Amino acid sequence: MSKKYIAILTIFLALLIDQISKIYIKTHFVLGEEVTVFSDWFVIHFTENNGMAWGFEFGGKTGKLFLTLFRLVAVTGIMYWLTKTIKRNTHTAVIVAISLIFAGAVGNIIDSVFYGIIFDTPYNGVATLFAEKPYGEMFYGKVVDMLYFPMWEGTLPEWLPFFGGKYFTFFNAIFNGADSWIFIGTVLLFIFNKQAFPKED
Repeated sequence: MSKKYIAILTIFLALLIDQISKIYIKTHFVLGEEVTVFSDWFVIHFTENNGMAWGFEFGGKTGKLFLTLFRLVAVTGIMYWLTKTIKRNTHTAVIVAISLIFAGAVGNIIDSVFYGIIFDTPYNGVATLFAEKPYGEMFYGKVVDMLYFPMWEGTLPEWLPFFGGKYFTFFNAIFNGADSWIFIGTVLLFIFNKQAFPKED
């Protein structure tokens, strides 16, 4: 299989998994609902945010629009990078890595751009896909997160500076498939950095 088709297949499958999981959670879980998958360290917990890492927000609607537009520009740059990398016949792992990063960025853009006009958000109920009265408008949708891995929870030792004696959860971020693809792609680029960023002769 050519590297071009490897990139296309990687992007397609990554986007498909990301969007199917988000749509399923959105249409089957009430906001804040959670289900334990394995013991207490792997939980499906439905939450939403305006698209920034760790749920941070800034600038209200203007900040949200800026963030979405910035992502669209970034995705264009990633696509250009991927195209150049394919033409250079770079290592397959690098092609997969950039494809995953591209798919992850696009996956969260889909939420931000379209979810506000295709989903409703009923109080204490599950959302409807292609709802008659959606909750928002184009470019102002919320990103769906659901993967939660609270591997350890407890009170930190008193002798620790700054955080001693405080209750702490590791790992307390809730994320989605798109975030996972970006992380995996970044790790692959780190591993194959010599192939991804060859030194010029």
